[in-house]
Amino acid sequence: MNAYRSHLQSSDDLITTYAATRAGFIALALEKNRRATPYVAQARALQEAASQAANPNDLLNHKGIEMGLLTAAGLSDKSLTYLTPEDKIEAVNGLIKKFLEPAGEKFVEELVFRFLLTRGDTLGGSMRNVGGALAQRKLSRAIISTLTIAGIPYHWQHLKTKKWAAMTSEDSEIELSLRGISWEGENGSRTLVYNLTIPLFKGNVDLCLFKLAPAELAISKFNAVNSYVALGELKGGIDPAGADEHWKTARTALDRIREAFSKVGHSPHTFFVGAAIERRMAGEIWRQLENGTLSNAANLNEENQVASISRWLCSL
Repeated sequence: MNAYRSHLQSSDDLITTYAATRAGFIALALEKNRRATPYVAQARALQEAASQAANPNDLLNHKGIEMGLLTAAGLSDKSLTYLTPEDKIEAVNGLIKKFLEPAGEKFVEELVFRFLLTRGDTLGGSMRNVGGALAQRKLSRAIISTLTIAGIPYHWQHLKTKKWAAMTSEDSEIELSLRGISWEGENGSRTLVYNLTIPLFKGNVDLCLFKLAPAELAISKFNAVNSYVALGELKGGIDPAGADEHWKTARTALDRIREAFSKVGHSPHTFFVGAAIERRMAGEIWRQLENGTLSNAANLNEENQVASISRWLCSL
């Protein structure tokens, strides 16, 4: 039996329900609030410190709020690396003259509002990729759970440090900072890596499963074509309006993967996991599953489907 048949009986099983869409939007809202918490705390700290100033110009005499003033002036963290000290002074002076002084006694409120306005843009930028981050966390937790209940020890790679660490009994929330998972299964060493640029065609792939241990993978520099076991696209956006576009992007990427590997005589499994799957795209995905173009697929909102595709990945 084809692997996808263990959790899919027809294209209807792939379609995202209204309840799942609603839950997805709520999850995004909660994540946005979680990410906004540091900015709110920073704004409160800025308000308290700025309240010690007698007037807008007096803010320049108070140490420890320089970054807050620059942010309120509309400068992002990224832009600061391109500015000279003189540029920064000019920006803060412009903030004071054009906005804080006209606010009169409410200059501190104006300062905090403008600080939050800039931080809101920062938050908006980070939220563009939040669907993908939430999707990666959910799939990672499912894979970790699959390995744990099977009694298979695993190692995980930290997103920022790129260092590998052994599993522990206290593994809650490691998916928040996880880039890869590695284990020893019945078929040998396996390593799953997220968001990898494949040297073969210099394109980014959401998930790559290798039949190599992390040390061997580092030596190969991802150039060993035959080490690729499966490659997949993971789309966590929940908005139905963007569902077709997500699938078109994923389909193009998967087609490119298959074409590139076929040219070198290798055919790794390909799969798709998505949060927003509408009826028409569900039909197309199902046809690709049935004709063997796709090896597996799942709706990210359906727990049994996520668990099933995780077991499949761990068994390859």
